[in-house]
Amino acid sequence: MHPILFRIPLPHGPLKLWWALAAVSAIAVVYLLAALRRSDRSSAVTSGVVTLAAAAAAWQWRATAYEAQNLPIYAYGVMLGLSLVVGWYLTLPLAEKDGLPKETMANCYVVTALVAIAGARILYIVTNPDEFTGMKDLFALRNGGLVAYGGFIGGLIGSWAYLSPKKIRLLAWADDVVPSLASGLLITRMGCYFFGCDFGKRLPDGAPGWLRSLGTFPHWAPGTLASGDGSPAYVRHLELYRGTPLEAQLLRANASFPVHPTQLYESLVGLFLLVLLLWQRKHTRFRGQIFFLFVFAYGVLRFLLELWRDDVERGSYGPTLDAHVYVPLCLLLFAVGFLFGISLGIESLRLRLVARVLAFVPAVVAYLALRPASFAQTVPYTLSTSQLIGLLSALAVSFFYARFWEDSRRQPKQAMSIGDAAAIRELRGEPAIPKGHLPDDDEEVAHEETITADP
Repeated sequence: MHPILFRIPLPHGPLKLWWALAAVSAIAVVYLLAALRRSDRSSAVTSGVVTLAAAAAAWQWRATAYEAQNLPIYAYGVMLGLSLVVGWYLTLPLAEKDGLPKETMANCYVVTALVAIAGARILYIVTNPDEFTGMKDLFALRNGGLVAYGGFIGGLIGSWAYLSPKKIRLLAWADDVVPSLASGLLITRMGCYFFGCDFGKRLPDGAPGWLRSLGTFPHWAPGTLASGDGSPAYVRHLELYRGTPLEAQLLRANASFPVHPTQLYESLVGLFLLVLLLWQRKHTRFRGQIFFLFVFAYGVLRFLLELWRDDVERGSYGPTLDAHVYVPLCLLLFAVGFLFGISLGIESLRLRLVARVLAFVPAVVAYLALRPASFAQTVPYTLSTSQLIGLLSALAVSFFYARFWEDSRRQPKQAMSIGDAAAIRELRGEPAIPKGHLPDDDEEVAHEETITADP
């Protein structure tokens, strides 16, 4: 595990930042001209904003230059870029299969991705303000510093802002894009593992050797990063055990103590969610069902993963209660949300009953595991930022899942509509259908060919 995958030799002489920004502006101009030729006002506005922003940034930082012997290629940045590419090829075919206009969705994906990255960065800044001393630090993404939930919230806002004027249902797009969020977790958490951030608590001495090996993060050579002199877990352990015999043990090993590789745990969560969502698409009854399932499932799994996290960058909010009360109480709320909402998606009544009973098991197990011995001191606990967002979002989507499920029973076609039929046909470049020929003479219900569920 290493934060830098490889280094590219650079020519002698400074590299001007404005060169790259000018190139971005030029590319945006090409897209602007193409959008004007197609009379695509929305894409033209987006391209125009990018053109002006890049040009203004090039002028602002025209004197900024970089000079180094080589250009480091950071593992986290590579994995983030790879996740966006994989998400593109995963999302657009799903959207086209559901009847959404492909070109519009391609533009929406770009907008969603950019706003999601901005949201992920903003939430990280809010939860870790001490790490930022100037404007330059805000854009230093090469070392990580993104919060998944900030990306989800930002992407949702960006998608809504782009799709609302086009009269396309946000939930129809959300169902198609959330599988890419799962694949993004699978890939980007590998980048977190290479960098060493988001690490877990120390493993017990009896942990398997292969797990201890995966969870041991090395002390990088000085100068590996612009700031810092070691992997986050190694630095964290030095701070915790400074002045104790354990410090000497760390220095001799030149590596951290074995910890839970929670980055890999979350990668497996992403893989599980990806399979679950693609399977659930075959049994969809209303638009938003896949999105709600993802939000709930990730909220539960992320809440559990946070119990093993040990990095100091997570942030915490809310009251502090005894761990053996607080954690089981939250898991109980998740179970209630599953009982009245998400479990409705299980078609077999017998399996649904079994799943509802099993949903309460984690709360009981957590209470028994965290309950202190008689007269022992209790352990205080405060929810992390992600735990709090995960809990609240899971309860919210459980409510809407139950509501939309009932609506789908009464109006199945409307529940599966993707938006205004006339607007969508126009975006596809198809001839308009006379109003009287629309199903039920209702422009709010999409044409039947666009509202059929996946086979």
